Amino acid sequence: MNTPQPGHVLHALLRKRILVLDGAMGTMIQHYKLDEAAYRGGRFQGHPGDLKGNNDLLSLTRPEIVGEIHSAYLQAGADIIETNTFGANAVSLSDYGMADLVYEMNLASAKIARKAAGAFTKRTPDRPRFVAGSLGPTNRMASMSQDVNDPGARAVTFAQLCHAYSEQVRGLLDGGVDVLLIETIFDTLNAKAAIYAIDEYCRANAKQVPVMISGTITDASGRTLSGQTIEAFWRS
Repeated sequence: MNTPQPGHVLHALLRKRILVLDGAMGTMIQHYKLDEAAYRGGRFQGHPGDLKGNNDLLSLTRPEIVGEIHSAYLQAGADIIETNTFGANAVSLSDYGMADLVYEMNLASAKIARKAAGAFTKRTPDRPRFVAGSLGPTNRMASMSQDVNDPGARAVTFAQLCHAYSEQVRGLLDGGVDVLLIETIFDTLNAKAAIYAIDEYCRANAKQVPVMISGTITDASGRTLSGQTIEAFWRS
């Protein structure tokens, strides 16, 4: 007898009820009041530059904290927990000199979340928990210039974003996530790059995975940072 795939189970449940997604990882991490040494751990003591604030790194240096946060959200009633990978892409991690750790970070983060979700599913098999692989917006915009004196300037290219997201997707899927969440998007072109990277990776590796997208509304106008309404964002 074939075991139903997580994606199929997820879709079936969504037809029956609203599933609860967890909350922010960063604000939960702040409660631990970690210093520079805590972020570095033993492995990165000699790393040049500050690492405090690189929350994704904690999946390697303080995995027990990440696991505790996942468990807290699951205990509070979350059906889906997000991996600690909001900034775990080469574009964002280059600021910390850690772009070479993308795959390792995403793999480790997915496994931590998978373990937590599995433990709660085991307690209540009739209510499975799921893991969403978080792909954040990066800290660069692909469709707008960051220099008011040079409207044509771009901090990152579409190809660079695709490559960065593809490596992140590989780590997340190898780590066992059930769904990929392109989240907190403020630039629609960045979201397109993530979608393209997921599609290309899945085609090349004969995989199929559900995809979720969340966009960021910057103010009361109901528009994204690049000026789109939610409907325009969706249609784009």
